Amino acid sequence: MVAVMSIPALAPSQTLSSSLYDRLRRDLLTGRLAPGRKLQLRFLMERYEAGQTPLREALNRLASDGLVTLQDQRGFAVAGVSGEELAELTKTRCWVEELALREAMAAATPAWEEALVVACHRLVRTKRSASSAQYEEFAEWEELHRDFHRLLLAPCGSRSLRGFCDQLADRLYRYRQLSVQKIYPRRDINAEHEAILKAVLDGNADQATGLLRGHYTATADIILQDLPAAGTD
Repeated sequence: MVAVMSIPALAPSQTLSSSLYDRLRRDLLTGRLAPGRKLQLRFLMERYEAGQTPLREALNRLASDGLVTLQDQRGFAVAGVSGEELAELTKTRCWVEELALREAMAAATPAWEEALVVACHRLVRTKRSASSAQYEEFAEWEELHRDFHRLLLAPCGSRSLRGFCDQLADRLYRYRQLSVQKIYPRRDINAEHEAILKAVLDGNADQATGLLRGHYTATADIILQDLPAAGTD
């Protein structure tokens, strides 16, 4: 008889810390906790109904993600935003995702290509905003959007590379949410995703990576117009 290895359950403190991490991360990415805001433990304890220990554990994880900063003698704060950081993050994302996409295309399979087609179809069929009158974040679209971009890189063969791409996407998501009101009506995002998909299916790596790079830099260029006016640069 083959013994079955049991997986130990998370301790309550670990579960609480993970839950806090997820909730804090969501509030940081969506801007509910504004860039530069000091994260006083008393405020966080009341807002998230949690103790100091799990909060500190969650904040330390978020600091390693680049979403929170730890200031000497002054505690934690929400990571700030700047045009310089936006340009650097965008350039880095273009570099690493170009490498990942080329590797993914080199390892392409019919199953992966079919999954990409389905993911893109679902994305373009989903409304971008929760409101037809103005932009309101629509969680389903955001999830499908992330799924499509992750799937593009899935066969690249490096878990570490995919993880770094995810981290960059998170940090840039904050910038996109800060200025998405301006981006939303000016871009045909569906056409951009469909063009990237077509280039991938055609096996044209140069075109696919060029379109992906343009997809990211176009977003950065629009956001950069707002950062100085918002006083965040």
